[in-house]
Amino acid sequence: MLTLTFGPNLSGANLKYANLTRADLSDANLSKAYLSKANLSGANLQKANLHWASLTGADLSKASFREADLTGANLRKADLTETDFLNARGFSGK
Repeated sequence: MLTLTFGPNLSGANLKYANLTRADLSDANLSKAYLSKANLSGANLQKANLHWASLTGADLSKASFREADLTGANLRKADLTETDFLNARGFSGK
């Protein structure tokens, strides 16, 4: 399991097809990151900044986006099975 601490700055990173299964990305800055088709199943993205991030076609199943900011993020065709969006900002539903 990948564990990143202290809120890593991955703003603008190209993480297309990345395997981030069960990764701890809590408090991470992922604004404008390119996560299309990435595997984030079971990942912890609590309080992460995902402003304008691209998550198209990503596997977000069982991931936690609690209190994350998804303003302007693109989740088109993402797998949202059992994904936790409790108190997430900028997310209007499936």
